[in-house]
Amino acid sequence: MTKEEQVFLKHLSDLQEAAWNRNIVTFSDFCGLNELNIFYSSRADFSSVKTVTSGGYDTAERQMIAFIPDALSYEWKFPILAVNIRPLNAKFADVLTHRDYLGSLMNLGVDRSRIGDIAVMDNSACVFCEEKLAGYLSTELTRVKHTSVDCTVSDPEEISYTPKTEEIGGTVASVRLDSLIALAFHMSRSAVIPLIEGGRTFINGRLSTSNGARLKEGDIISVRGQGRFCLGALEGTTKKGRQFVRLRRYVS
Repeated sequence: MTKEEQVFLKHLSDLQEAAWNRNIVTFSDFCGLNELNIFYSSRADFSSVKTVTSGGYDTAERQMIAFIPDALSYEWKFPILAVNIRPLNAKFADVLTHRDYLGSLMNLGVDRSRIGDIAVMDNSACVFCEEKLAGYLSTELTRVKHTSVDCTVSDPEEISYTPKTEEIGGTVASVRLDSLIALAFHMSRSAVIPLIEGGRTFINGRLSTSNGARLKEGDIISVRGQGRFCLGALEGTTKKGRQFVRLRRYVS
């Protein structure tokens, strides 16, 4: 385990201790896939309190961890708000990407750990962020790339966001991780293997370094540098014994 991973686990342990000793809910920052995998792999070390995760919407990739003591006597919610970003003049707006929005946020000097997913929609975006940061972003974020923007803050529950996906159908020799990644991203299996063995693939937020890991319907596979997809329906086999599958690849 690296020093950074040890520091991260020590921070989570401190949050657990604070929740237990003070009888309050404590929260981590937004965690990326690597950090969530470290947490899941060490979950037995955090059994003195209940733990749940959220990123502000279903299927969020970046998530906070909440540490909840058993004797809690008050209602609580994740300290997450949504900052809605829209162009002031849609007619003259650039076509903005996730990279454009993230770059503008980083230019404000914001720590990445305080920001969750950036949901890019047709002519707008929604940034899920720490509650304390929302007001600053809504005031200071006035331009993304060459486009002047307006920002408003809302509760994540008011956001109706379903990530855009495209359906991919095809056959694979078996429902293995390497075969499905190759199909999803139009890659050869030989090109996929270094991604898996190099620690860049996650199944439902947990690191997987096994090429032959078996998947089931509904599993979400994330490949750093490539994207993510969901395994949809398994639709029988061909005469040659290959499995026909349908995938939903996230495109925003």
